[in-house]
Amino acid sequence: MKLFLIAGAINGFLAVALGAFGAHALKERLTERYLAIWETAVQYQMFHAIALIAIGILLHPNLLGASGILNGAGYAILIGIIIFSGSLFVLALSGVGILGAITPIGGVAFLVGWILLIVAVVKSAI
Repeated sequence: MKLFLIAGAINGFLAVALGAFGAHALKERLTERYLAIWETAVQYQMFHAIALIAIGILLHPNLLGASGILNGAGYAILIGIIIFSGSLFVLALSGVGILGAITPIGGVAFLVGWILLIVAVVKSAI
């Protein structure tokens, strides 16, 4: 529970900081295409930071009764942030196009996390 609350807060902080960095420091250095990629990475990082916080809240005091499934959802979303947003940040800065091939792996991790969250809610007593 605490891990996902902390990870969500850290990722929320990083999304704000990286968004500001992109808007100010990178605005004149990146092309519109790469700036849009940077912004996509920031948006997905923030959306999923909020999801991590929600999962952390749902794990305490095990509100849904499916802590194993919720833990899986949290880890999948955290992995998704690292791979999806991380690969897009590096792509935007480096221009190395092959990194775009890694990004969908992070997207699949996001999808797995959302599916596991759905399963946890369906299996819950609420």
